[in-house]
Amino acid sequence: MEWTQEARYRTYESMTAEERLKLERCVSASPWRQKYHIQPMYGLLNDPNGFVWFKGRYHLFYQWFPFGAVHGMKHWFHTESANLVEWENKGVALQPELSFESHGIYSGSGFVHKNSLYLFYTGNKRDEEWNRHSSKCLAIMNRNGKITKRDVPIIKRQPNGYTEHFRDPKVWQVEDKFYMVVGAQRENVTGCVLLYQSYDLIAWSLLGEIATKETDFGYMWECPDYFPLQNYGILLCSPQGLKPEGDSYRNIYHSGVWVGKPLNIENGHFDHGDFQELDAGFDFYAPQTTLSPDGRRLLVGWMGLPEIEYPTDSEGWAHCLTIPRELSIKEGLLCQQPVRELKEKRKKEARAAMNVSNEVSDLGELSGDCFEMIGEIEVGNAKRAGLRLRVGKGEETILYLNTETQKVVLDRTNAGLSFAQDYGSIRQKHYSKNKIRFHIFMDTSSIEVFVNDGEMVFTSRLFPRKESQGIQFFAEKGTAKIDAVQWKYD
Repeated sequence: MEWTQEARYRTYESMTAEERLKLERCVSASPWRQKYHIQPMYGLLNDPNGFVWFKGRYHLFYQWFPFGAVHGMKHWFHTESANLVEWENKGVALQPELSFESHGIYSGSGFVHKNSLYLFYTGNKRDEEWNRHSSKCLAIMNRNGKITKRDVPIIKRQPNGYTEHFRDPKVWQVEDKFYMVVGAQRENVTGCVLLYQSYDLIAWSLLGEIATKETDFGYMWECPDYFPLQNYGILLCSPQGLKPEGDSYRNIYHSGVWVGKPLNIENGHFDHGDFQELDAGFDFYAPQTTLSPDGRRLLVGWMGLPEIEYPTDSEGWAHCLTIPRELSIKEGLLCQQPVRELKEKRKKEARAAMNVSNEVSDLGELSGDCFEMIGEIEVGNAKRAGLRLRVGKGEETILYLNTETQKVVLDRTNAGLSFAQDYGSIRQKHYSKNKIRFHIFMDTSSIEVFVNDGEMVFTSRLFPRKESQGIQFFAEKGTAKIDAVQWKYD
């Protein structure tokens, strides 16, 4: 199909029954459909939005282009869950209807207030010269699930000194005041976050930029999110335009946090440490957080990246979301761990323990393409030791500890169908000890690896053949041992 401007800018309402049936047939034949990750029925999924607990359930929305695996007219699709494990699709929540959102419902957030769910989003409009015009908009969902949009934006345009790259509102409350962060680009083409204040969630006044130590750190800061955690202030965002630095910033775009003292909301000053990249893997972007009813700070991200072609594109669908994660601070480092509710998915259990020396060994009953695995690798005098996952017919995804370089490595060079080769097939992060704990979540076409209780995380899409399901342990030039337990998922 030729993706003309007209083809990209249609609403879901205009989809014919024939188009829908064709997409459904194409997607149903895909060998890469996930089993327990949130994914689109068809079309393209990207940024998670409006992640909240409301009416006794978690509500999560995501940007969605229905007609194929390209970026076009964005809608918000709605899914919800009682337990963060099983998700129920509720359908399109927001689609372009009003003049200021004529070219897409872009990213934003949710906030519960007075028994209603306030959905803050970015209205995207293009003029005849195709110039972008962004506004901050509001829709309100009542307790019966009915959504009503305000017919005028709550913030009509970006302030002076900033470009039309002005999007992704995230809202929170402090005492009787509400605050909003918005991702922005200065006229000198550098990224920043703007801070707004309101008394009623409708009328907003600009307080100014959040004052960070970064004056030239990428050309746009997308999807900002501020929250307190364990007496720290956390500013999360996805800066675009960072150049590679050693093992950091190896993907096209990146997401991370600054951990610091609580934000001074009177003057916008934020005293923080160095930027921490949230994910050391290949496919992670635009994360958003919320609070659980029991006070945990939860995060979910887009398991994909803009401007990258994925093997499922030809099948009429693209991307998924990460599993939900719990956040904590350990010695100034933001750590991520899978939400504890995922234990409900554990089915058949298998265990393996072995020592190897200069060899590769199958891990007994451990195998499969959809599982959770927890274990520990201890390297004796080996130069490299680790796991080969989804092994079969020349395919393998390798997770290992390299004691010579003192790095944990994820290698998807031979993991299956190749894509995004311009950005390499190996990701690694420094680690100086000879023992690592790992927690792996493998789905049909993805892997998420949590190392040492979430001190580092590797997220990646993988597209191996269905028969590639072996799991092996190896050591090179010396000895190593492993202990692991695996649970198969349905």
